[in-house]
Amino acid sequence: MQSHIVSIGLANPGNPIPQEKISRFMQMAHGLDRKESRKLGFVYRKSGIRQRYSALSDFHHEDPAKFAFFPNNPSLEPFPGTSSRMRIFRKEAPVLANLAIERCLKKADALPGSITHLVLVSCTGMYAPGVEMDIIQTMGFANTIERYAIHFMGCYAAFNAIKLADRICHSEQDAKVLVVGVELCTIHFQKDYNEDNVIANALFGDGAAAVLIKSSAKGLAIKAYQSNILVEGESDMAWSIGDFGFEMKLSKYIPELLSNGIQQFGRNLEKKFGISRIRQFAIHPGGRQILKRIEMAFGIREQQNFHAHEVLGKFGNMSSVTILFVLAGILEDPAIQGDILAMGFGPGLTLETLLLEK
Repeated sequence: MQSHIVSIGLANPGNPIPQEKISRFMQMAHGLDRKESRKLGFVYRKSGIRQRYSALSDFHHEDPAKFAFFPNNPSLEPFPGTSSRMRIFRKEAPVLANLAIERCLKKADALPGSITHLVLVSCTGMYAPGVEMDIIQTMGFANTIERYAIHFMGCYAAFNAIKLADRICHSEQDAKVLVVGVELCTIHFQKDYNEDNVIANALFGDGAAAVLIKSSAKGLAIKAYQSNILVEGESDMAWSIGDFGFEMKLSKYIPELLSNGIQQFGRNLEKKFGISRIRQFAIHPGGRQILKRIEMAFGIREQQNFHAHEVLGKFGNMSSVTILFVLAGILEDPAIQGDILAMGFGPGLTLETLLLEK
């Protein structure tokens, strides 16, 4: 029997933060004058993002006296190092992941003890024993559960987790695989005023998603998948561990690189999926320009990729978790039937594709 995505549970920390409020925080943190503040405000207004979520309450405030994580001064000095950011991750990530799991299992009417495999996905924090061990203890999973962790692959990591779950289900027909993604992107805010930081700070938010995958006759059927690597994009998208958190390299040329790359692989996608006949898409909303370029490259109307635009506007780019939010919208949308082609990308530059059927 074909494996299916049966249910998806979502979670975000705290209350939504309007994009305009985050813009004002960044203007203060970067120490911008009036001219540069207007420029930054324009970037945020054109981002396609209305609001985002953060595990840090500081982004709700413009008054440094109210900061709980960053120092209580406009320069944010001494700027928090990587260890302090990882303490936040270790505290908040399991809580957020557990909430997503509870919602996922409730939708599927599944008990924690029935889960046979756990796949943890994150590129914004890591420690050992790890988030997955905290989840197992808190949720009451069986001590015989098999656990896997996919770290530091970036925005396309959930695709690899879904593929792993699919292969597990094909080898063990009774398997119930729980894929859990948790990303706290905003804890890695960088205050140096440069192109990479401006783009990253304008896009990323925090969230978690849990996906139950098993051999079933309902849900989103996992039909096929394909990987593509654009080696010429290696220097344009990268993710490294620095002294002050994780540092993102996110070139403004990525939308153009992606559109050119997708055209390059168009023949492969047609051969593998018959992309010309597909009417519904789930494209990782890495940013407004990225969605536009990909849609233009394939002649996709925005309505055919509706849930990606909705997720971008409401949550921003949550790295690997984002595509799971898009798939959750599709799974619960009664108007969508038939094949859906999901696309994601990340450091490398890597493109991942997944063909689903509802």
